[in-house]
Amino acid sequence: MIKIEIKEGENIERALKRYKRKHRNVQIMQNLRESRYFTKPSVKRRREIQKAQYIQNLRDQEEV
Repeated sequence: MIKIEIKEGENIERALKRYKRKHRNVQIMQNLRESRYFTKPSVKRRREIQKAQYIQNLRDQEEV
């Protein structure tokens, strides 16, 4: 989670610009980590399906 502390007297636009920059940098690092090793498309798809099933299971348990 990205936290931006607004300094006293700082313009909100400036703080928003800093947030966007940090968010962009985090995304870049995440993509670099993902592309470090090759993963087969079938493995990626399997992970996505497992993640979706896990999230759906959590939501189903929450309803009960």
